Amino acid sequence: MDPVIIVGAGPVGLTLALALARQEVPSVVLDEGPGKDEPRPARTVVLREDTAALMERLTGIPLDEAGARWAGWRSMRRKQVMREVAFGEAAPEDTAEAVPAPLHIAQHVLTGALRAALAGERLVKLAVESRLDGIEQEPSGVTAHTRGPKGTWWRGSYLVGCDGPRSTVRKLQDIRFPGRTAVERHAVAALRTELPWTGEALLHRVPPWRTSGPSTGEITARPLPDGVWRLDWLLPPGKDLVTPELLVARIRETLAGWTDGSTPPYELLDTGVHTVHHRLARRWRAGRVFLAGDAAHLLGALGTQGLDEGIRDADNLAWKLASAWHHGPHEALLDSYQAERRGVVAARLRAADQALPLLRGGGGLRAVVAGSARGHDALLTDGHLGRGVLGAPGAYADSPLAPRHLEGETPVSTPPGAPVTDVRVTAEDGSFVRLRDRLGRGALLVVLVAPGTGVWERKHWVTAGVMPRLAAAVTALPHPAELLVAEEYPGAAPHTVLLMRPDGHLVTAFSGVRPADLYAAAEATLGGAAKAEAEAGAGTSSR
Repeated sequence: MDPVIIVGAGPVGLTLALALARQEVPSVVLDEGPGKDEPRPARTVVLREDTAALMERLTGIPLDEAGARWAGWRSMRRKQVMREVAFGEAAPEDTAEAVPAPLHIAQHVLTGALRAALAGERLVKLAVESRLDGIEQEPSGVTAHTRGPKGTWWRGSYLVGCDGPRSTVRKLQDIRFPGRTAVERHAVAALRTELPWTGEALLHRVPPWRTSGPSTGEITARPLPDGVWRLDWLLPPGKDLVTPELLVARIRETLAGWTDGSTPPYELLDTGVHTVHHRLARRWRAGRVFLAGDAAHLLGALGTQGLDEGIRDADNLAWKLASAWHHGPHEALLDSYQAERRGVVAARLRAADQALPLLRGGGGLRAVVAGSARGHDALLTDGHLGRGVLGAPGAYADSPLAPRHLEGETPVSTPPGAPVTDVRVTAEDGSFVRLRDRLGRGALLVVLVAPGTGVWERKHWVTAGVMPRLAAAVTALPHPAELLVAEEYPGAAPHTVLLMRPDGHLVTAFSGVRPADLYAAAEATLGGAAKAEAEAGAGTSSR
C-alpha cells in the first residue's frame, strides 16, 4: 500500500510521521525548505505534561534537558501577588493547584529533536525543497505534485496538510478558514538575565511603573534553560509599529521595575512580534485529504498553546490512519478525527472569545463585581497552565466512537473520552512500565485493576482468578489489544477493567470481566457502532 503523504515539516508534520512509523506505516514528508530551521530563541512553545511525554516517546530524547520545567507560577496585579502555584509539590486536597509543570522549549530545538529521530527512521522519507502545487484524488489513493529542483509526482494512500496557517492543502481543497484576525498582539524578547523569580513563570498585570495609557496591560515572563527568559508584552489594539528602540526601552523599564532599582545586566538574544489569530477550518477532511495543526486551526490568546493542540491532532489522527492502512478504510473511524478534534478546538476558541471581553475590557465588569480581578487572574492562570475551560486537554465524551449504553459500566476518576492517568502497570512480559509508555503503538489497551499483583511474580497470578477469562476476551477483540495489570487506578475498585484507545483516551470501564461488553466497546471504538447505526438508518429510510 502507498505511504501517507505529509505536507509540511514543522513539529506537527514530523510528529505525525514518527507516530505513523511507530505503528509500521510509511510516510513521505514534503518539506518546502532546506531541511533545517533557523534558531529563533524568541519563538518558543509551551507543552502540557502529557504532550511533552509524547514528544519524548517519539524522539527518545529527554526534553527536560533541552527545555525548562517551571518550578512554579506567579500571578501579580500591580504589586500584589494574586496567585502562586508550586509545581511538583503535594497540595492540600481542597485545592486545585496540584498540576504538573509545563515544558517550555524553543520551537527550533523541538523540531531539531524530531528531525534527529526521523534521520534513523526507515519508514519515513523526507523530501526537502518540495513545494506542493497540486493534489488529485481517486477512490484508491491520492497523488500530489511538487515543484522545485526535485519537482515530481508523489503517490500516497492519504494526504495530511500540516503546512501552517497559509496551508496550500487547505486552499487546493477549497476549504474555508473563517475567524478573527489579530485578536491580540504581543511584543516578544528572548534575553539572558537574572530575575527575582528563579525558574518561575510570571504573569504581571497592570505593573505599577506603568500607571496610565493603553500599555498598562500585562507582561509574561517564562524561563528557558541557561538563564534565558522569554518576555511578552501585550500591545494595545491597532497596528502601531514596534521599533527596536521601543522594545529596548520596554525591556529596560520592565527589568528595572522587577528588581526595584536600576536595570540589571542582560543579553538580548532575539525579538519579534507575536500576533494571535482565531480561525477554524470548516472541514478537516476532504476524502483522503486531512488537515492538522495550524492548517486546521489558529488559537493562542489567554495562554492557550496552538502547537500543543496541533500535536494532539497528530496523535489522534495517527492511530486512525494506521488502522485504515493496515486493516482497510473504515469511514466512521476516519470521520471521527474531525468530529473529535474540531469539537475540542472549537470549544476552546469559544471559551477564549467569551473570556476576552471580560479580561481586556477595562473596568466595566470589574467595577461592579467584587473580586472579579482575582477571578480574571484565575482564568489567565488556567489558560497558561493548561487547565480549566481555557487550557485543559479536551475530552471526547460526545465522540461518535463512544460506546452506547453498555451494562456493567462503572465510573472511575477519569471520565469516558478524557486522557487517562499515568500509572505503573505490569506488561505481558512481566516487566513494570508506565501506562503512558504503552500508548501510540496502534493497539487498544485493556487494564485490569488488581491490588497486590505488584508484589508477586507474574507467573503466580497470570493463570489465577479472572485473568484467564480476561485474557481470552482480549484475544477475541476485533482489533489488536494489549492486556496490562495495574495495582491501582484513581477511582477504580479492584477487578475494574478499563478499555483505552491507542492515543490514551479512556473508552469505558467495567466492573469485572464482561467479554461481550468489552467486545462491543472495542467495536464502537473502531467506528463499528456508528457504521451499524448508519446502515440501520439507511435501511429504515429505504422501506
